[in-house]
Amino acid sequence: MQHVAGWHVEVEFDEDERHVRSAALLRLRDGTELRARGHAARHPDDPGEARVGEELAGARALADLADQLAAKGGHEASDLRAEAAAH
Repeated sequence: MQHVAGWHVEVEFDEDERHVRSAALLRLRDGTELRARGHAARHPDDPGEARVGEELAGARALADLADQLAAKGGHEASDLRAEAAAH
């Protein structure tokens, strides 16, 4: 049986002249919320293009979310295997 699932991800940015900070939130179907942060700093010689900093800071936050999600999935798979072996 096939079923469709979805996740909701939000990424927000806080910027000044030199720094971009990002905050990411992932909501899973089981009610779990994973949160992560990212950061990017503009070198003084770089042009003032906020989009690039957003992409870097956002990517760093999303990479952290990916790591958290992989760890969560790995722990849950291990727990399910242990539970199945106990029965």
